[in-house]
Amino acid sequence: MERLGRNDLCWCGSGRKYKKCHSEFDSRLEEYRRKGVLVPPREILKNPRQVAGIRESASVNIAVLDFVAGRIGPGVSTEQIDEWVYEQTVSRGAVPATLHYQGFPKSVCTSVNEQVCHGIPSPNVVLQEGDIVNVDVSTVYHGYFSDSSRMFCVGQVGKEKRRLVETAQKCLQAGLSQVKPWGRLGDVGQATHDIARENGYTIVREIGGHGIGLEFHEEPWVSYVSKRSTGMLLAPGMVFTIEPMVNMGRDDILIDEEDGWTVTTGDGLPSAQWEIQVLVTETGYEVLAY
Repeated sequence: MERLGRNDLCWCGSGRKYKKCHSEFDSRLEEYRRKGVLVPPREILKNPRQVAGIRESASVNIAVLDFVAGRIGPGVSTEQIDEWVYEQTVSRGAVPATLHYQGFPKSVCTSVNEQVCHGIPSPNVVLQEGDIVNVDVSTVYHGYFSDSSRMFCVGQVGKEKRRLVETAQKCLQAGLSQVKPWGRLGDVGQATHDIARENGYTIVREIGGHGIGLEFHEEPWVSYVSKRSTGMLLAPGMVFTIEPMVNMGRDDILIDEEDGWTVTTGDGLPSAQWEIQVLVTETGYEVLAY
């Protein structure tokens, strides 16, 4: 890290002198680093101006998901969901972050039943009574990124699927409860994984959460099979997603060879996921998008 004088302007862009801004913060990070703890790089720590921009982006993301929630149901195609997301996003002056991202062709991911994530909307996929579907919305607004997803039960859903959806939400809440300044990222992962195992489910290992805000995907990568007291230090200013993918059966997954995106469970059993975007604060956390 660049060493600053006490009267230099702080590296965070606040415009304040270093001694009155991040001097003590950096000293604390250095203490952890000397103990062998992985500390977050400066570039992923958001300042108040950046957090405000991310909040505005998140407000669009939430509004778009709210719109979908009020209309989704049996007979709705995933293509219709994509059209809603595109129209609602651009009408608010924003852009869907997934559209053309690394070749992804749509404005939203829609993952039905055994699809774990990254499902591509299609007019041929029509939601049926008893389906469960994850709608994953990501937004770019004035250069700031937000990301969250929700599960929807379509009509009357069977007890086993509904329990999976509810447990996936409990997993997320367990992980969120461990977001504490100067805690560890592994605490989030273990708390999440423990709830899944207690309920007889598994969690996908290969795909996790991610830092986000100034870019779509930043450090850190967030595992949900990690161990307590391991992983990156949780420092105020970090923004990342919590999005465990909970499988009814085994934890192995497959990626569709034709489209290169859609992830499904290896055994064909259902999967469920909720996603939030969270900021680590001086006193705990703030959920930015849900």
